[in-house]
Amino acid sequence: MSYPSLQITFLGTGTSSGVPMIACDCEVCRSSDQKDKRLRSSILVQSAHTTLVVDTGPDFRYQMLRQKVKQLDAVVFTHPHKDHLAGLDDIRAFNFFTKRPMQIYADSLTEEAVRRDFYYAFSDTKYPGTPELKMNTITHDPFTVGDILVLPVPVWHLRMPVMGFRFGNFTYITDANKIDDESKEKIRGSEVLVLNALRKQKHISHFNLDEAVALVQELNVKTAYFTHISHQLGLHHVVEAELPPGVHLAYDNLVVEV
Repeated sequence: MSYPSLQITFLGTGTSSGVPMIACDCEVCRSSDQKDKRLRSSILVQSAHTTLVVDTGPDFRYQMLRQKVKQLDAVVFTHPHKDHLAGLDDIRAFNFFTKRPMQIYADSLTEEAVRRDFYYAFSDTKYPGTPELKMNTITHDPFTVGDILVLPVPVWHLRMPVMGFRFGNFTYITDANKIDDESKEKIRGSEVLVLNALRKQKHISHFNLDEAVALVQELNVKTAYFTHISHQLGLHHVVEAELPPGVHLAYDNLVVEV
C-alpha cells in the first residue's frame, strides 16, 4: 500500500513531570544540552494537506508557539491522563482564527474525561471564548483525518487501555508496558516505530529501556525512536551511544519524514 508522505515533529519527549523536573538537582536536570530538555510527550503529524497533533499535554500552548503552527485540523488522543490532555483549552486560539470547531478523536474512555474536565466546552449555554470541539468517538477501526489514514493500535498501560496509532509507515506508541499479539501485527512493516522508554529500571506501567529495545528487535523495525523519557534514564548523549544500530532517543523538535 502506498501512503502520503508525512513529516512528524516531536513536540515533546518527556514523561509526566517533564525534564528538567521541578526541584530536582540531578545531572540530567542540570544539563545544558537542549536534548535533555523535554516537554510532555506529543507529536505533530503533517501531510501535504492535513495537520494533526497526538495529545495536548500541559505544554501544548508553548509547543504550538515554538513550532509556529498556524494550521491544525484535528487532535487525536491516546488516553486520558493529564500529561496528555491538560492543554486542550488552548485549542480555542485555532477556533478563533478558523471560525470552526476543532475535530477531536478519542476512544470512549478518553472522551468521558474530556467531557468531564472541559465540561464548559459542551455546555448548552457557553461562555464566549470557550473551546469549540467536535467529538469523534473512535474504536479499533481505521479512520481518516483529511488525507491521513489513522490505524489505532491498542496497547496496555498496566490495566488501562491506551491507543497507539499507525500513520502510514510510522507507528507511535506512548504509555505502554504490554502489547498484545494482534497489535504487534498492526505494527509490523512500519519503517519507523516510536515507543516509550521511561528509564532503565523496571516500571509498573511503562516499558523500560531494555524492554523497549527488545520489542523493537522482536518486531524487526528498521528505525526506532524512544520517547516519554524521564530524567532517570540518563543524559541523552550517553544513552544514545549505548543503543543498537537504528535505535535512537527522540528529542524535542526532532523531525522525521516517512
